[in-house]
Amino acid sequence: MTETSKQAVPRTRIFADLTPLRASPDYRRLWFGNTVSWIGQGMTALAVSLQVYDLTGSAFSVGLIGFCSFVPLVVFGLYGGAVADSVDRRKLGLVSAFGSFVLSVALVAATVAGVEQVAFLYAVVALQAVCFALNSPARSSMIARLLPPEQLPAANALSSMTSTTGTLVGPMLGGLIVGWWGYRAAYTVDAVTFTASLYAMWRLPAMLPDQSGGSGDGDGSGEGVGGAERKRASVRDGLRFLAARPHLRMTFASDLCAMVLAHPRALFPVVAVVWYGGDAKTTGLLVAAPALGALLGGVFSGWLGGVHRHGLAVVLAVGSWGAAIAVFGLTRQLWLGLVFLALAGCADTISMIFRNTMLQAAVPDDLRGRLQGVFIVVVAGGPRLGDFLAGSVADLTSPAVAVTGGGVACVLAVTLLTLRRRSFLHYDARAPQP
Repeated sequence: MTETSKQAVPRTRIFADLTPLRASPDYRRLWFGNTVSWIGQGMTALAVSLQVYDLTGSAFSVGLIGFCSFVPLVVFGLYGGAVADSVDRRKLGLVSAFGSFVLSVALVAATVAGVEQVAFLYAVVALQAVCFALNSPARSSMIARLLPPEQLPAANALSSMTSTTGTLVGPMLGGLIVGWWGYRAAYTVDAVTFTASLYAMWRLPAMLPDQSGGSGDGDGSGEGVGGAERKRASVRDGLRFLAARPHLRMTFASDLCAMVLAHPRALFPVVAVVWYGGDAKTTGLLVAAPALGALLGGVFSGWLGGVHRHGLAVVLAVGSWGAAIAVFGLTRQLWLGLVFLALAGCADTISMIFRNTMLQAAVPDDLRGRLQGVFIVVVAGGPRLGDFLAGSVADLTSPAVAVTGGGVACVLAVTLLTLRRRSFLHYDARAPQP
């Protein structure tokens, strides 16, 4: 093997490749701003759940938070990618990030004014979901403009660690800050952290859409009635492509089994009090445990590069998530519950790595952006629907039934799906077929 070949095929890394951060100041600012804002968003998500539970004392009301964000994610997520391909992505990212900043300020103002209305909190959550659905595809599509192709895998790994770190650190800090200083302090920190994201977006160059028309969606003007029709066609084409590709459908369906049926996050405020006799700080630990497991799964993921049966790996990982959640529902010792939540988070990261790889390898380049909206709906909307389902079942039965029953249902559902589509188990990354 020549020296050039050795450089082209490096040895398996254990830790993340930081080359994109060193090579591009724009990407470095965007990554840092996104990381800080993710932490703030995690704090706010937990604080809103705690405040709703304090105001209502109802697990169903907490679960309804997920429903309030799910509907906007479905409506706007499907069109977010099409919009990002029709306007200046920098402006879209800046406007949507500013919208999230304004909503955080509104939460601060409400606590200062003594407003304690659950309906107001639901409205803020719904509008935050709209901003996320518009911001996410715009921000994701910017990365390919800021970095050369060979650095994109490393950038995607860094982005994954950003979301995991935010999910881990944000709720933990949120629980501590709410427990010590109250909701106003948590919302204020979130508002301040958004300034980093706004600054990063502001410093970016213009990200105008490609006017070459090479995507197959018309002339690229994106204006008037014809532009709107092209956006609708873009969404329809993506859905048609997905409907005819069984292996890709299985990646989305398997993730829905985990995130809808076995997603107990909405019950953590209740579980912290009823099972463990804890408070807001205990809730923060429960929310942070899966994120810690996910982070560890990402850090020590070098061995995954040697796995070629990605379909089988996805099924095993989703089944492991469900089993870990089911056992968590049976625990009444905090440390043991945290262990099983961490194991669930690790399984989720493994599933995510293989699902994303299948999506990238088996989808033609000119359709990847169109499927990004579906990806947002499933990955971001699925857990919100899971929050609503978990809260509803817990309110009708008990938290234990909702958590353990959901884990068992996840295992059964992914098993039944696999029996119907046995070829998914034989999906080979060396010859990807959608």
